[in-house]
Amino acid sequence: MQFETLPGFREFYPDACAQRNAIFDTWRSVARAFNFLEYDAPVLEPLELYIEKSGEEIVGQLFNFEDRGGRAVALRPELTPSLARLVGAKANSLKRPVKWFNIGEQYRYERPQKGRLRAFYQFNVDIFGEPGPAADAELIALLAQSLKSFGLGEVDFKIRLSDRDLWLLMLAAEGLDEAGSMAVLGVIDKMERMDREKVLEKLAALMGDAAESFLGRVEEAVSIREFDALRSYILALPLEGDLAEQAQVRLADWGVLLAALESAGAREFIQIDLGIVRGLAYYTGFVFEAFEASGEGRALAGGGRYDALVKKLGGPEMPAVGFAMGDVTLADLLESKGLLPKASQSPQIVMVIGGAEARPVAMRDAASLRSRGYVVDYPLKEQGFGKQFKSANQSGARLALIYGSDEISKDVVKVRDLKAESEQELPRAELIERVAELLV
Repeated sequence: MQFETLPGFREFYPDACAQRNAIFDTWRSVARAFNFLEYDAPVLEPLELYIEKSGEEIVGQLFNFEDRGGRAVALRPELTPSLARLVGAKANSLKRPVKWFNIGEQYRYERPQKGRLRAFYQFNVDIFGEPGPAADAELIALLAQSLKSFGLGEVDFKIRLSDRDLWLLMLAAEGLDEAGSMAVLGVIDKMERMDREKVLEKLAALMGDAAESFLGRVEEAVSIREFDALRSYILALPLEGDLAEQAQVRLADWGVLLAALESAGAREFIQIDLGIVRGLAYYTGFVFEAFEASGEGRALAGGGRYDALVKKLGGPEMPAVGFAMGDVTLADLLESKGLLPKASQSPQIVMVIGGAEARPVAMRDAASLRSRGYVVDYPLKEQGFGKQFKSANQSGARLALIYGSDEISKDVVKVRDLKAESEQELPRAELIERVAELLV
C-alpha cells in the first residue's frame, strides 16, 4: 500500500529543505540585526486559547481534538496568543521593551490553493511594553528590511497601513457602539473580496436603511492614500468632546509614525490604505499588511497593535505590536522574480582514498577537519581512483585530498584544487592549519 502526504502538507527533500532554511537564515539575520531575541512555544495548545482570543475566522480553521486526558486541544494556527501568555507570565521580570521573534510551523484547516497550505512556516516578530508609535515604526521597518534582504524592492512590494482606532472614531461618528463597530469592521475587512451588492447586503443587516450612504463614506475613506487627505477627512467628521480630542491625538500619532518610517528608510514602501482592517479579534491600533506591488497582489505579511491581549490572558496591562510573514507566498514571489536563495549543500572537501591502509589516516584527518567546522566527505566503501575523482568533480567541493600508498609512505597529502585545477603536496602535520588559506 502506498501512502501519500496529507493535502496541504509538504515534504522537504534536501534541496528544498536547504532553500527553506536559507529563507529562515535571512529572517533570523534581519531579526538579530534589530536586536530581537528568538523564542519558541508549544505547537499544541488548549482549544479555549483560540476560541477566546483569535476570532471566528481562525477558530473555523483549527485542527482540534480531544486528547487522552479529555482536554480539548488544537494545533496552533498562529503564535500571538501563545506569545502573549508567555510574556504575561513573566512580565514583571522581563526587561522592556521585550523584542522577540520566532520561526515556526503553524496549522490551519483550509482549502489548499496557491499560496495557502494547511501547514506553513511563519516569521513572527513582536515588541511588548512600548505604547508609542516608535515600536510600530520599528516593526514595519524590520518587515521592509526583511523583504529587501531577499532582493525585493519598491516595485515588488508595498506595506499598506491602516488604523483600527481611526475606524472606531469614524464609526462612533456614525452613532455605532463598540459591538456594532466590531461587526461593521468585520464587513469592511472583507470588502476587497466581495462584490458591492454583497457588502451592501451585509451592512444593511447591521445598519438598515443607512447602509447605502454609509458605504459611500466608507468607499471614500478607503480611497485615501495621502496623510494630508486623511487628516482633512478625520477633522471633518462630526466628532465632539473627548472623541474630537482623541482624533487629534491619533492624527499626531500618525505624524510621528510616518516621520519615524521616513528616518528608518521605509517610508517609500508605505501606502496609506484604510481598507486594511485585519480580521483577528485582538487587533487594536495601527494595522498593516505587506502585499505584492504587481502581479496577483497577494499578501506577504500582516500585523498590528494588540495592546489588550496580554491582560485578557491573565497578565498585566502591556502594550504590544507584531507581525507574521509566511514562507509559502514569499517563496512563490521570490521564485517568480528569480530571487529564491541559492542554498549550497556541497562539501568543502572530499577525500580520495586508495587502499585499506590509507583509510584510517584519511578518517583521522577528516575528524580533525570536521571538528573545526569544515564540511568533509569521503567514500564509505573501497572504490577505484577513477570513480572517486569523477564523484569529487561532481560534488561541488573545492578541495580533494588524495591519500594513496605513496602519500601514506611519505606522510603527505596531495591537495587538488578542483576549481583552479592545480595540485600540491603538503606534509600531513601542516594540513589542518593550511586548509583555511586553501579554501579562500
